[in-house]
Amino acid sequence: MKSYRPFTPDQTYLLPPSPREWLPAGHLAYFVLDLVRELDLSHIEDVLQAKDARGERSYSPTMMVALIVYAYSTGVFSSRRIERATVEDVAFRFLSAGEHPHFTTINGFRSTHREALADLFGQVLAACMSAGLVKLDHVAIDGTKMKANASKHKAMSYERMIKDDARLRAEVEALLRQAEETDAAEDAAEGTYDPQEEIRRREERLKKMAEVKEALRRETAAKRAARLEEQAAELRRKATEPTTSPRDQKGFVTIAANREQQALALKPADSGDDDDDDSHDDLPRNTPPSTPSGEPQPKAQRNFTDPQSRIMFRDGAFLQAYNGQIAVDEANQIIVAAALSNQGPDAEYFEPMLRRVVVNCQAAPLRVTADAGYFSPANVRAAESLGAEPFIAVGGQRRDGLPDEESRPINARSIAAQAMNAVLRTEQGHAAYARRKATVEPVFGQIRSCRGYRQVSFRGLFKNRCEWLLVCATHNLLKLWRAMTRATTALPAAA
Repeated sequence: MKSYRPFTPDQTYLLPPSPREWLPAGHLAYFVLDLVRELDLSHIEDVLQAKDARGERSYSPTMMVALIVYAYSTGVFSSRRIERATVEDVAFRFLSAGEHPHFTTINGFRSTHREALADLFGQVLAACMSAGLVKLDHVAIDGTKMKANASKHKAMSYERMIKDDARLRAEVEALLRQAEETDAAEDAAEGTYDPQEEIRRREERLKKMAEVKEALRRETAAKRAARLEEQAAELRRKATEPTTSPRDQKGFVTIAANREQQALALKPADSGDDDDDDSHDDLPRNTPPSTPSGEPQPKAQRNFTDPQSRIMFRDGAFLQAYNGQIAVDEANQIIVAAALSNQGPDAEYFEPMLRRVVVNCQAAPLRVTADAGYFSPANVRAAESLGAEPFIAVGGQRRDGLPDEESRPINARSIAAQAMNAVLRTEQGHAAYARRKATVEPVFGQIRSCRGYRQVSFRGLFKNRCEWLLVCATHNLLKLWRAMTRATTALPAAA
């Protein structure tokens, strides 16, 4: 009879095998561990060392960071799935060194050190630049609507809140009357209808709606106060100009003082959002529309589940979402800048994203491209002032890459739009813009389709900003790993 290779799954090892023998050479897990050991994790170490030394010992920060980074690199974003993988997946077992941290520990580590994990983006990008993967000949900027961890059906307009408030109060009063009548007529029989649960449910809804309405008022009042402060600052600047007459100076100062008093009266004690962060204040933020008095307009909306997310349009449908932005270098599709905010339109993201590229790479790209959603004369001037040559579509583009005249919007008749349209029609402009889609769109495909990151995991703008930076950092890590793997395997052939 034909014999088979030995198969003894229950065989006990006399000498345990080395963990380095579990995976093939050049595996991503080895690369992640080696890279994490070279990263600066001092911010995480400082937090851990500040804790009381007594009690149960913490897991190694290197192990926890390597575990999370590898998980995000392979499309595992759930802390429960990461915990399960440390038992079932050989690569995860290797990175955790046989430890199996509970999912609450993993999630707690990720939550406590979310800023430090987001900062890994800059360190991984620096490693990519050291490896020569970033050329800055051409950078493409684009955004994608990332579904929020909330339903669009949980969003409600200010007008509807007021109507529902009156309706629910009337229902509560009716139920209270019904309860009194029931109490008077009920007997000892079981199953008698008790309206108290319905009353409690409506009262909880009223309480929640009151909180949301108040938060919406604070948000719109803060926006109006900021606008008044900007107007006051502009008036005071005009008052100091040499060309301004003394009479006008006095008028400007008086009006500015009035604006400042109005802003002070409107400015709330806080923004109403517990999960807020001002470290990215150059990014556009969507604030519900308000009246001149600072009150929310009737159509102003707020989501009950994630108040900082917004209704956005993507692929022919509306969804509760955030807007994730990236700037991608063409040479190796390395993300050189990343950001996330809650404003749907893209135009105001262009300059902040380009400035991030300059800060992260210490240089401006030679050329920068963006689709028609980013076009504005101000963005063209901003790119030129930073030293990058802009190629921004004015309208739609045909299959051959040339501007589509039929899809040009009305505002494309401006002088700046006509000038940009003429640039895109040149041989150089056509060639530059033709590389936009091939540069940035595959990156979104790799993040969304290949790794399955189609929805943010958290609620709140700051938390999701940190996760978006971590997702983009692991994208760059994968590019670096593949480049290093290719370079290693090419060495024997070159020799």
